[in-house]
Amino acid sequence: MFVPWSVSFSLLTSGVLAQNGLAPKKFLSLPLGAVKPAGWLHDQVLPSPEDLAHGIHIASVVNVKLPTSSSPEYSLTFTSVAQSDWIGGDSYYSNLEEAGSYWFNGMVANGVLVNDATIKSQTQQFLDYVLDHQDETGWLGPEVNTTKPRYLWGRYPFFFGAIQMVEADPTQASKVVPALHKFVSLANSMLHNGTGLEDWTKTRWEDFVITLQWLYDFHPDGQEDVLIDTMKMLKWTGDPWESVFEKQYFPTGPVEHLENPFNVLTWHGVNMAEGLKALPATYRFTHNESDLDRASQGWDLLFQYHGRPSGIYAADEYLAGLEAVRGTELCLVVETMFSGSYLYQVIGDPKFADRVERITYNALPATLTGDMWSRQYLQEQNQIAAQNMSPNPFPEDGPYSNVFGLEPNYPCCTVNHPQGWPKFITNSFLTTPDQKSLVHLYLGPFSTTTTLANGNTVSASVDTLYPFSDTLTTTITAKQAFTYYVRIPSWVTDGTIAIGSSSAKALSPANGLQAVPVQAGTTKFVLNLPSEITLESRPHGSVAVHRGPLHYAFDIPRNQTVLTRNSQENRAVDLQFEATSPWQYAIDTSSLQFVNDPPSSGALPSPVFDSGLPPFKITATACAIDWQVAGSTFASSPPENPSCAGSLTNITLWPFGSTKLRIGEFPTFTTS
Repeated sequence: MFVPWSVSFSLLTSGVLAQNGLAPKKFLSLPLGAVKPAGWLHDQVLPSPEDLAHGIHIASVVNVKLPTSSSPEYSLTFTSVAQSDWIGGDSYYSNLEEAGSYWFNGMVANGVLVNDATIKSQTQQFLDYVLDHQDETGWLGPEVNTTKPRYLWGRYPFFFGAIQMVEADPTQASKVVPALHKFVSLANSMLHNGTGLEDWTKTRWEDFVITLQWLYDFHPDGQEDVLIDTMKMLKWTGDPWESVFEKQYFPTGPVEHLENPFNVLTWHGVNMAEGLKALPATYRFTHNESDLDRASQGWDLLFQYHGRPSGIYAADEYLAGLEAVRGTELCLVVETMFSGSYLYQVIGDPKFADRVERITYNALPATLTGDMWSRQYLQEQNQIAAQNMSPNPFPEDGPYSNVFGLEPNYPCCTVNHPQGWPKFITNSFLTTPDQKSLVHLYLGPFSTTTTLANGNTVSASVDTLYPFSDTLTTTITAKQAFTYYVRIPSWVTDGTIAIGSSSAKALSPANGLQAVPVQAGTTKFVLNLPSEITLESRPHGSVAVHRGPLHYAFDIPRNQTVLTRNSQENRAVDLQFEATSPWQYAIDTSSLQFVNDPPSSGALPSPVFDSGLPPFKITATACAIDWQVAGSTFASSPPENPSCAGSLTNITLWPFGSTKLRIGEFPTFTTS
């Protein structure tokens, strides 16, 4: 039974609900570096060591100028990595308020996954500089040219990066762990004294809790009581996510004209994405199953009332309902991916993994250009232009928000979105709590090597073009026999598995996982995971088209105008896209046909998330209709029961992530 927080905190502190230690997770993550991208995923998502600027998420955004008393806004500039004092300048990373922490959190993983010496050197310098300048009280910063009070939140992403550094290189623990414990001691005192708090800290407290739990699980150093007490204080002084996610309080549409009964920032899109982790994190020290129930309910409410066919939800800056023209922030995309992975690890419900995979293969690439040198602040389901918008459909964000550029609207997404692909890769393999079994969670081309319980050294290699193929071939070598598990997504129909030379058999997953018996030595098996075209009902009688993990959209032909080019890095450009052909179509859903045009070379093009490049597509019979625009820059709501304004035509729908201008929610008609 749910216990209101005003009651449950007193029970926690009195020990009525609290139990010793932390509740175990359903699944355990592997350390950074244990899982590597392979095949198209390595080529497309991450750079080769010879091409450090393959995408903006790998680019050397070397100088992230942070707030000072004279310059309250931070900005991003490119300078030479050879600059000897690139990290130590008064207005660069050292304040740890947001940009530096975000950059570090994402780039640690990027450097490790491709074993890139330059990126790893940069992140090592960052780590060393911050830890070497920890002051005698334990505060990490340092504080440079600012009289701003000490607020806790800006350090949380740095903690995630520092944890990843230790995972990838355990020798770093001797420096990182004492510094973290020293900071925790200070933070504990600050929380008890009512300091270190402002609205962002109060809503993002769960990130610090997860850091504390990592210390408790792996490096407690006799500080268990302080760690648990700090977790409780963070929850007690933070926003009450168990109430925010209660059905009676949860907003069922756009919130710009609603009054939030809690901190207004709880309805902020990125805060909501991070807040999804709050209750599973709380459960670990309350042992209260109601926290998990409310977390699951909140997840469902969020996507019911604000969800997108691309897997993500709308918030432009705050929750925005279901209309296809409303926006979704890129920071929100990567934070939801990370939260969904954590939710699965704690709760074990496959719905979290299914959605994270949809977000990753649809919403994430859709908001970046194919070469990943330009990104949007906000993406739209129906996006007929990417330009300075007039009128502006986003009530809380600027009209430049859907331009593809270096830092349109706010620059936070430029430095935060690098965590997206790497953390998806890292969380694609897990182990069971007893560490006797390996679990392949997210499907795609990966390889991993780890040691399970009883010294069982195991490696697994997945050869596939998924999500642009239905077939995955997995080769496992193991020192001892064990049970391997692989997730079977909910959209699979009539899937089969063939182990070794045995004939293919029907799948029989339990709670989304297919058990595969693995013998000592080498075991090879082939999964075939076909799926049907499915339709999702959307507002105004429109529909969205899916097959497997991919959402499909009409890729509107476009021209491109360079609005501005960065003076230090000429690949960093702001791009305006305008439609060059009609997009006002209704489709006959009975005509949809899936087409697979596999690459003759056996390898996908790089990049694959760009116009006309994926091997999967869906054809549809369509007709032109009267569909109005607002001003000249965005589509009005899809018309209901439209009449055809011309003869029938055939159009092609492409994977959503490869489209930059698109219609993803269609009116319908019947050919007859």
